[in-house]
Formats: sequence, structure tokens, C-alpha cells
Amino acid sequence: MPGFQYFVAASLDGFIATADDDLDWLLQFDGFAGGKESYEAFMADVGCIVMGGETYAWLTEHEPGNWPYPGTPCWIFTHHELAAPKGTDITFVRGPVAEFAEDLLDAAAGKNVWVVGGGILAAQFADAGLLAELIVSIIPLVLGGGKPLLPLARPTAPLELLSSRTMGRGIVELRYRLPGGS
Repeated sequence: MPGFQYFVAASLDGFIATADDDLDWLLQFDGFAGGKESYEAFMADVGCIVMGGETYAWLTEHEPGNWPYPGTPCWIFTHHELAAPKGTDITFVRGPVAEFAEDLLDAAAGKNVWVVGGGILAAQFADAGLLAELIVSIIPLVLGGGKPLLPLARPTAPLELLSSRTMGRGIVELRYRLPGGS
């Protein structure tokens, strides 16, 4: 059954970026064994992408002229006026994530919705009871601080481990079902 998934990489101490949104610590792991296959298998079941305005701004700054999700509808939650690159299927919205849940699932056309990030947006989906799965690749280094993986308003009930696998360079991918997620 299609649902909302948070597919993300995090440091061993649970951060998805440094405090100043630097991802060099993560990018040094590009090309690890199993990473491409994991991403491609995940993307085969994604029909819509949702991200926060900061993640969108980071992508457009670091990938100028190269939108990484061509042909996939993307919804950007932001309070700022932003522009979409030509030829992309991007919708800018603001408001509570629950107000858009049905529209996002409709846009996914029977597939999953990937909550790209950041952690604050993913936490809003989780707090609204919408986040069905957390798929996190644990990167074997410690940042010591930064942007948290999932800054929730309150602790969750225990998550159900669906799978785990070790990939190249000591990376471990964990797949969890969140209680009550849809």
C-alpha cells in the first residue's frame, strides 16, 4: 500500500547535515557498494517527492541547471517565494502537511511519496501520523552536532524493524515501520 517514506542518510550520532547544511562528510561516501542499487530500487516505487524549502534551496545551489528528479512530481513546503527550473513538475505549498496528504498521494499515482527532507519536514509527517517508513543509511562517522535525523515533538512508540543490511564502507541501511503511519 502506498505511503509516505523518509529515505535518508545520517551520521552514527543521528545527524543528516552539519549545523550550516554542509554535506561534505556524506559526499565523501559517494559510490559505496550497494548504494546505487538501494537508491534505484527505492526510486522505482516513488511516484511523488516532497521536501522543505531549505532542502530545495540546497539542491538548486549545489546542482545548478541539473534538477535531480526529472519526470517526478515534486512538492516543496516553503514560506518563501521560490522559482522552479524550466521543465520541472514542481508545486510550492505552505501549511500543515496533513492538509496536503491526499493530494500528495494522488500525485504519486499508486506509488510511494518520498519525504526527502529535511528532518523538520519529515518530523511534521511523523507527528501527523502520516510517515509510514523510515529508511536510514547509517554513515560510519560521528558529526558531534548538526541537523537531527527526526526532531519529533515527542518520542515514538517502538518502531518495527523491517530489514537491515550492511553495504560498502561500513554503511548499514535500516528500514523501519512507524506505528500508526499511513
